[in-house]
Amino acid sequence: EERGISTRDRLLIVMPPIENDAGREQIRSKIEELIDSHQVLVFSKSFCPYCVKVSADRNTRSVCVCVCDGTNYQDLLHEMTGQKTVPNVFISKKHIGGCDNTMKAHKDGDLQKLLGEGSKAYDYDLIVIGGGSGGLACSKEAAALGKKVMVLDYVVPTPKGTTWGLGGTCVNVGCIPKKLMHQTALLGTAMEDARKFGWEFSDQVTHNWETMRTAVNNYIGSLNWGYRVSLRDKNVNYVNAYAEFVEPHKIKATNKRGKEMFYTAAKFVLATGERPRYLGIPGDKEYCITSDDLFSLPYCPGKTLVVGASYVALECGGFLAGLGLDVTVMVRSILLRGFDQDMANRAGDCMETHGVKFLRKFVPTKVALSHSFSISNAAVSLQVLIAVGRDACTGKIGLDKAGVKVNAKNGKIPVNDEEQTSVPHIYAIGDILEGKWELTPVAIQAGKLLARRLFAGASLKCDYVNVPTTVFTPMEYGSCGYPEEKAVEIYGQQNLEIYHSLFWPLEFTVAGRDNNRCYAKIICNKLDNERVIGFHYLGPNAGEVTQGFGAAMKCGITKDQLDNTIGIHPTCAEIFTAMEVTKSSGGDITQSGC
Repeated sequence: EERGISTRDRLLIVMPPIENDAGREQIRSKIEELIDSHQVLVFSKSFCPYCVKVSADRNTRSVCVCVCDGTNYQDLLHEMTGQKTVPNVFISKKHIGGCDNTMKAHKDGDLQKLLGEGSKAYDYDLIVIGGGSGGLACSKEAAALGKKVMVLDYVVPTPKGTTWGLGGTCVNVGCIPKKLMHQTALLGTAMEDARKFGWEFSDQVTHNWETMRTAVNNYIGSLNWGYRVSLRDKNVNYVNAYAEFVEPHKIKATNKRGKEMFYTAAKFVLATGERPRYLGIPGDKEYCITSDDLFSLPYCPGKTLVVGASYVALECGGFLAGLGLDVTVMVRSILLRGFDQDMANRAGDCMETHGVKFLRKFVPTKVALSHSFSISNAAVSLQVLIAVGRDACTGKIGLDKAGVKVNAKNGKIPVNDEEQTSVPHIYAIGDILEGKWELTPVAIQAGKLLARRLFAGASLKCDYVNVPTTVFTPMEYGSCGYPEEKAVEIYGQQNLEIYHSLFWPLEFTVAGRDNNRCYAKIICNKLDNERVIGFHYLGPNAGEVTQGFGAAMKCGITKDQLDNTIGIHPTCAEIFTAMEVTKSSGGDITQSGC
């Protein structure tokens, strides 16, 4: 017979040996009875450090430890649970697994829910706050795994009153309209080139802002509708309301009419994104616009001063100039902070070649009613576009009431390598993470992988290092891996070999423009077989070129493997298969002929 030895909040049961099939069935019935009658049940061996670790967890009270020595017990438990090893843990009749699974359940807050709140039912398994690319990806993935999911999204209007639909920054006021307007500018350049290729047409070629804006926004509207349909098809409950925590597991949702609703969930994912930062000077919100306003602006902005040197500033300034507008970019310090500075300056030089003016080492102090800036006591009448960075949308969603730690300086949320915040059941993805890329594909990848780890037992984490990206300046800049400055900081200059080359795209030769303005560079780690740790490309179609090499870097490509790759001729990307000159050599990198 089993022997029960009771200690404080512990009950130790030593199971008798199994002698025959009848005894086996009796033990099976006894195991099922124990599972039904104990909130916490640990099947263990007499001596097992992992069993001791689980049963000694002070967060699990009233534990029944059932000692089952012998292979017969192991076989029976394996048959019942699919688990061969001990400890074999059940909580509130639910099979948790072994030591690692139990510790993870405690870390994620699942044990607290099963133990302290075992009888409490939440409205949802997961609530995602934020309907941008990352939030939508995470919610749909979780719903596909059979979970009950809600997404809340609400766009606070800009000071100019601009608002938009479901999909977040990328779809509405970011990647999508930016790329389409960049394409508009490229078409203007292509028309100039076309004359050199024999095309004849009227000298009076003009651009209609309203036609472009309407077409772009009609397409965005179709995407907004598509996202809503997709959520419905995936059985994700979408609520257009502003969410804020009132308790760690409870939020208040306020719609545009002011109606309040309350919802609870076992887990939360924060995906609130960022909004453009203003200057904090007189007149900035009254008289300036940001990228949140630009893409739906009802009139052509005309002469424009872009304040800032972020990728948003350079991309917007670039395509506005490509439309034939008079554009000046006011730079306080450096271009494209956080990117490779050699590449950033080359991209800026190309912008100047294409007509963008730069006003360096200036800081705006005031915006007057006539849209004038105080610049060296000279007032200039123009449209002012502010693009000095973005702020995380975390300050007004009640994170203090949920206990989530936030960087007070920038509103960013520190997380561990599994996107978990300081509160075990609350996670964060996307632009609001501290020290991570602010890119749509990164948020999408992180959201999908997070949902799989939470609800499908997966373990794969998001890679935040080898991230390919492109800045859509007039001459596009693509990169993957480390900027040169960061590579030197991590590996040391003496351990790096940097190969580089100028080149002249064949498409530009007949048009007679941008001769040897395009540039390619790879940064190799000499201590690791010259593995490529930094990829940089300035030239046409940078996104398409960089995407392929980004996959190669994920596979650990080396310089030797690049050299042994046959290039496609004539293309721009083939330059990476034939680079011989190193920076350290000081050799000539100009190219001539094909």
